[in-house]
Amino acid sequence: MQTITPFLWFDDNLGQALEFYAAIFTDFQMLDASRMGPDAPIFTATFEINGQRLMGLNGGPHFQFSEAISLFVSVTDQAEIDHLWNALADGGSTSQCGWLKDRFGISWQIVPTTLGDLLGHTDRARADKAMQAMLKMTKLDIAELQAAFDS
Repeated sequence: MQTITPFLWFDDNLGQALEFYAAIFTDFQMLDASRMGPDAPIFTATFEINGQRLMGLNGGPHFQFSEAISLFVSVTDQAEIDHLWNALADGGSTSQCGWLKDRFGISWQIVPTTLGDLLGHTDRARADKAMQAMLKMTKLDIAELQAAFDS
C-alpha cells in the first residue's frame, strides 16, 4: 500500500526541532535517524506526532517554510488548545483563526473538533455567528465560539 508522508526541509536545525516537538507532544516517536558521520548532526529523520508520520531533512537555508502548508491539529478541549498553542508559539509567531508559526517556521493550526460542528450546523445564522467570532480570534476559545453560536 502506498503512503504519503510530509517531508520537511529544516535549516540545519532538525535535531533541535525534534527535541522541541518531543517535549510538546506526549505521543511523539522517533522512528529512525541518519547522520553523515558518527559525530555529525542528524541529517534525516523519520518521526511520528500523534500517529502522523513525518520526515525531516537538515537541508540548509535554501528553502523556507510558508503558510501554504500547515499541520492541522484537531483537539478536543481548551486545555489542549492552550498547551499546544503556548508551546508551539514559543519563539514563533501567532496569526488569526488558530494559526501560528513555530520557531522553525512550520505553520500549525490548533483547532477544536467542536468548531467543525458549529460552522457546519444547519442553522446558518448561528453558524455564521460562530464564524464571525472565530475571525476575530488569534488562539481559538471554545467557550467564546459556543457563546457566539448560542447568542
